[in-house]
Amino acid sequence: MSTPAVKPIPEGMHTLTPHIIVAGAAEAIEFYKKAFNAVEQVRLPGPGGKLMHASLKIGDSTLMLVDEMPDCGGGASFGPKALKGTPVVLHLYVNDADATIAQAQAAGAKVTMPATDMFWGDRYGQVEDPFGHRWSVATHKRDVTPDEMKAAMEQMAQGRQ
Repeated sequence: MSTPAVKPIPEGMHTLTPHIIVAGAAEAIEFYKKAFNAVEQVRLPGPGGKLMHASLKIGDSTLMLVDEMPDCGGGASFGPKALKGTPVVLHLYVNDADATIAQAQAAGAKVTMPATDMFWGDRYGQVEDPFGHRWSVATHKRDVTPDEMKAAMEQMAQGRQ
């Protein structure tokens, strides 16, 4: 009897999966459950109460996270607060951007950009979670052709001059 081939991308995973570093990963898991209806899939505790790995499902996607490990030699890892910010924004498509932003705010996120209808067809806003990670939250409202998007971008740029 032959053994079935192992899939190079595990079942339920996508090609690209965010893997974030958080100071207080256990607390972050609870926040993501409240803010984004995350479902915990895996939690691997390590020494000193730190999480060595965790995996959450948000919608149809996986978010991996780990605790900050500043004392891990050459593999030291820091979250956005230790680094005084992050250049990364995690993008989340949802059925109702306004409701999700309100839910995240009620869970402790700071709204950095209220939801607004955007020229590319999404209702879009941003929040910062209590751990320093930035999230954009969007609901696709209308399809826009490349020509319509280009014209809208040009019009927006003229308004800024």
